Amino acid sequence: MSTVFKKTSSNGKFSIYLGKRDFVDDVDTVEPIDGVVLVDPEYLEGRKLFVRLTCAFRYGRDDLDVIGLTFRKDLYVQTKQVAPAEPTSIQGPLTALQERLLHKLGVNAYPFTLQMVANLPCSVTLQPGPEDSGKPCGVDFEVKSFCAENLEEKIPKSDSVQLVVRKVQFSALEPGPGPSAQTIRSFFLSSQPLQLQAWMDREVHYHGEAISVHVSINNYTNKVIRRIKIAVVQTTDVVLYSLDKYTKTVFVQEFT
Repeated sequence: MSTVFKKTSSNGKFSIYLGKRDFVDDVDTVEPIDGVVLVDPEYLEGRKLFVRLTCAFRYGRDDLDVIGLTFRKDLYVQTKQVAPAEPTSIQGPLTALQERLLHKLGVNAYPFTLQMVANLPCSVTLQPGPEDSGKPCGVDFEVKSFCAENLEEKIPKSDSVQLVVRKVQFSALEPGPGPSAQTIRSFFLSSQPLQLQAWMDREVHYHGEAISVHVSINNYTNKVIRRIKIAVVQTTDVVLYSLDKYTKTVFVQEFT
């Protein structure tokens, strides 16, 4: 069997199984979330088993949540009753992973399939600053399973299990040309300006890859260039609750 992600509730009564935690969005459709929930039959007796997918945007720290106000906004919630199955619910064909898990886990395991909508944002984490603490801000997805008599019932954390998943997109296979920029600066008492040009080989870089930056300087002034500073700055436009822009310097290097 391939890799399986498992998480069990703190009371040990039920567990959730997923074959992967990254689901690809190809703009038109998103890969479905297919998994299995294993539950103790005595714990489930007289109640219903639910699975819920939540997409939320967090824009503040947990310790700032006061007087019932939370810095978290649910963008999308999808809840599905897994057991007993609803008469109107249509269960599609089982995936190979679900068939293997059901065969291994037995009759107390229940399959489920959740489908994300295509217009949801992808998973994003805003780079925290040195003074920030707690869970970082951003967009996250969570698959949650719980038992209850109805959806209005308040569910304690010990009676539920959550597994974080991600909605991701891949960059184009043929990226565009590398970006370039040029600036010209004039100085007092200098008849000619200073020309600075920088360019990169590629437009898209992945985590862990080196970023090559080429710099060309034409100094026609009487000024002496003593050092060159290059910085990588992450800029994020947040439009979900306000038109905010966050900038974070993730790398700085000086050359003399």
